[in-house]
Amino acid sequence: MSRADLSLWRIFRVPLLLAALSLTGLIGALLDDGLWDGLGAGLLAATLVIATAAWVQRRHSP
Repeated sequence: MSRADLSLWRIFRVPLLLAALSLTGLIGALLDDGLWDGLGAGLLAATLVIATAAWVQRRHSP
């Protein structure tokens, strides 16, 4: 990968996605009960799944 491939968008797109999912999950869970609690927990769990999958993929790539 050359230095030209490392644009700001390529570097920060996944962290921005994880931040958006986490923030949406936290705010949703705080605003209302019932459905929002489940949706908030799902979004927070999704951030952990995505981060773990990226970590595993990075460890197993040559």
